[in-house]
Amino acid sequence: MRNGLRINKKQSMLDKRKKDKVIAKYKTHKDDTGSPEVQIAILSEEIKELTDHLKEHKKDFSSRRGLLRKIGQRRRLMRYLEKENLKSFEELVKKLKLRKMKIDEGSTQKDKTPGAVPIEKPKEKIKEEN
Repeated sequence: MRNGLRINKKQSMLDKRKKDKVIAKYKTHKDDTGSPEVQIAILSEEIKELTDHLKEHKKDFSSRRGLLRKIGQRRRLMRYLEKENLKSFEELVKKLKLRKMKIDEGSTQKDKTPGAVPIEKPKEKIKEEN
């Protein structure tokens, strides 16, 4: 508080100290800062912080949009890493405790989500006569 007024200090999503810790934990070589593994880890931390922020501020739609954008970016990077280096992808998913994406090879462009599995309609019950 300064002069009886509360100062709202705007926080960036990931301060330098936290970001450096994430980079140190997930880097693949000594000078690594931009490998897919590091980018995915940084995005995951930002997503966690945004999720916590949105639990408190439910009507913050601009932050919600930012969250969705970060989730999409992480999804694309994970898809790339899975194609290029499956072993590294699986290790990263285990370290970050993420769910693996389900990819169905039979999906079509008409599906709303890539790799979506079509929902089958329930079969009608056949009444048996006694």
